[in-house]
Amino acid sequence: MRNGVIAFRRDGTIALMNDEAYRMFGLTPSGRDVGRPFADVLRDRQEIIRVLSGAFELSHLPNRAELRLKELDRVIGYTLSQVKDDGGTPVGAVLFFKDLTQVEQLEERERLRDRLASLGEMAAGIAHELKNPLAGIEVMAGLLRRQVPDSKDAQSLLADILSEAKLANAIVVEMLEFVRPVRLQVERTDLRDVIQQSVTMAESKVPRRDVIVRVNIEAGLPMIESDHHQLSQVFTNLVANAFEALDGKGRITIAATTTAIEADPAFAGIHPPTPAVLVEVADDGPGVPAELTDRIFNPFFTTKVTGTGLGLAIVRKIVDAHDGRIDVSSTKDTGTRFRVTLPVTSASGWFK
Repeated sequence: MRNGVIAFRRDGTIALMNDEAYRMFGLTPSGRDVGRPFADVLRDRQEIIRVLSGAFELSHLPNRAELRLKELDRVIGYTLSQVKDDGGTPVGAVLFFKDLTQVEQLEERERLRDRLASLGEMAAGIAHELKNPLAGIEVMAGLLRRQVPDSKDAQSLLADILSEAKLANAIVVEMLEFVRPVRLQVERTDLRDVIQQSVTMAESKVPRRDVIVRVNIEAGLPMIESDHHQLSQVFTNLVANAFEALDGKGRITIAATTTAIEADPAFAGIHPPTPAVLVEVADDGPGVPAELTDRIFNPFFTTKVTGTGLGLAIVRKIVDAHDGRIDVSSTKDTGTRFRVTLPVTSASGWFK
């Protein structure tokens, strides 16, 4: 079966648990689990235990419900049903479920595209309305500076006006960059060159100082079909963020290895896994609070005093355009780690 199945008796002991269920829950199959309480077999999956525990307590059992397994970063859709004897007495229950992770990711991409389309129309209008007065402010402030060369106070105030106007203009430009559709110039790309270029560009944006950067590229790493410039923007942003987090002291590790993107479980055995490359950018900085890791890719969300909150949103947008995926994990003890998974062959390359 392509779906997971767990059948258990009224006393809570497992009668059946198929291989797909073990796989989805990240557990090792064992024939000795039959007859054991599901609370023991699934002790590391408390969300599932709570669902199964309601099989004989709830008046209406969940049908086609969804559940997010945070530890596994997986979403399942499930139906819980009772098994009754001839007299109508419940003697057991069965949980049927399916891995919806990839479906959820596709839906999130579509929701993001819809939001970007609406935001793009609004941003384009705002940008036109803002850029002209901002340019006027800069020009007039510059002219005024020439007329009062001997007044230090006036020169200082006008310098502040010019600085703020340029900052506002930079925000408008970055907003336009975010809402503009990504158009990829796909070519055979060597990630080694991309990463080296990104480190250099990040150093020009944020002072590196005493930060140690280690780059580990797997021997024989395949070239991928991607947009060299756009990917450079992705890794420049990630490395620059790491420089800022470390504040001049610490270590950044960039590793690139081969991997594979698993096919939808519904097509397992039909469609082989997609060859891909995994690039990890990790630092040993202070990390990101757990309550913020789910929000750092949201547009306009930032923890920086002067940040616009669009950098990582643009990063995810570019990765999505490459049919890839970006994940983040962060703790106070180990720092922050971004994982970017990119297919070796892009979808646009299939139709060449």
